[in-house]
Amino acid sequence: MADKDQKETEGTQNIEKLSKERDDFLAGWQRAKADLINYKKDELKRLEEVARFANAEIIFDIIRVLDSFELGLTAMEKLGKVDKGVYLIKGQLEDALRKYGLERVEVKEGDEFDPNLQEAIASIDGNVSQDNRIAEEVERGYTLHGRTLRVPKVKVYKKKT
Repeated sequence: MADKDQKETEGTQNIEKLSKERDDFLAGWQRAKADLINYKKDELKRLEEVARFANAEIIFDIIRVLDSFELGLTAMEKLGKVDKGVYLIKGQLEDALRKYGLERVEVKEGDEFDPNLQEAIASIDGNVSQDNRIAEEVERGYTLHGRTLRVPKVKVYKKKT
């Protein structure tokens, strides 16, 4: 009878040990599965980010063309009347870039100069009320999907000394 009780106790202990191992393996598998799901989500976000900014270099090159287009347009305006079609072409180019996430950073004369958002390339004498204000935008700034692609370059008023 003692042999039978001992075997039952050993059997119960083995069942408990195996149940604990099963639970440990199940918990480990569940953690690994959750880690894999999280990894897949993180990797998908990373790939989406790469896709969103994959065209940044070509858009940057097109911005340079747009800059030249605007310089040419300004020169044409000084010489006389500019054909409406030229403005339409410029608008189409800007719309196409906007479709891919490009936005212009708005800067106006008289705005407060913020070195975190603009780059000062020159200073112009001004009065006290104009100190540290934007005098002129020299080069437009742009963001691509909310990320700065090019900061606006500006001239800043500095009070006369």
